[in-house]
Amino acid sequence: MTQTTTTLPIIEIKPTRGWGALGLRDVWEYRELLYFLLWREVKGRYRQMAFGPLWIILAPLIQMFIYSVIFGSLAKLPSEGVPYPIFTYVALLPWQFFANATRQSSNSLVSQQHVIAKVYFPRLVIPLAAVLSSFVDFLASFAVLVLMMLVYRIPVTWAVLTLPAFLLLAAVTALGIGLWLAGLAVKFHDVAIGLGFAIDIWKYLTPVVYSATLVPAQWQALYRLNPMTTVVEGFRWALLGTGAPPNVTALIPAGLAVVVLITGAFFFRRTERTIVDVI
Repeated sequence: MTQTTTTLPIIEIKPTRGWGALGLRDVWEYRELLYFLLWREVKGRYRQMAFGPLWIILAPLIQMFIYSVIFGSLAKLPSEGVPYPIFTYVALLPWQFFANATRQSSNSLVSQQHVIAKVYFPRLVIPLAAVLSSFVDFLASFAVLVLMMLVYRIPVTWAVLTLPAFLLLAAVTALGIGLWLAGLAVKFHDVAIGLGFAIDIWKYLTPVVYSATLVPAQWQALYRLNPMTTVVEGFRWALLGTGAPPNVTALIPAGLAVVVLITGAFFFRRTERTIVDVI
């Protein structure tokens, strides 16, 4: 009688490498969760507020009024032949989108830690939902801009078709920074404080309240490495016809934003493994 032996298969578990390490396929499989988090973020952001979603419109309008008085009337900064209120408001729209998306994505893991600790899902969904929710606010504020353009009788040209490209650049920049800071914010809660100061400084390094033509020529090359300079100047060119159309040099800040996004995504994936332990 012969005795047969059964050879068990050997299962070898290896860490994913390259693009597979980002788990982008998992993000797509959990897209319904992304929609849910997006709706939850938008719905809960203005809960228990007297004016509610009206703050989406009031925030940029109030800032526009303050900047118009201080920088337009008192400082008399040039606005390239365009009324200063709309000159500033056009810049505030993409800037507010970027600032809100950066803050929300950087703080996304901290705000959703009660969910992270209970069930598994690709954590990349959380900062992505935070950025997309800021896009909803942008659309509401953009409706006010349309009315302002009618009041100031500013014609719409074919250049308006380029707006999605500039908005995408702002989103890529915000998500890249958010991915870098989201994991750190779980361990170091003062990241949010430092980010607040950084965004305030960044705002004045971007031509939001002034024209980029005021920057000295010797600093223009360095100044335009800022992706948000390209975004703000692009919005003004597309909507108001000010400045020069974007050229090939705009690919440099766009490339920097993509590098920040890719490296941030890999860093995020590396740090998310220990997020539950920290929380």
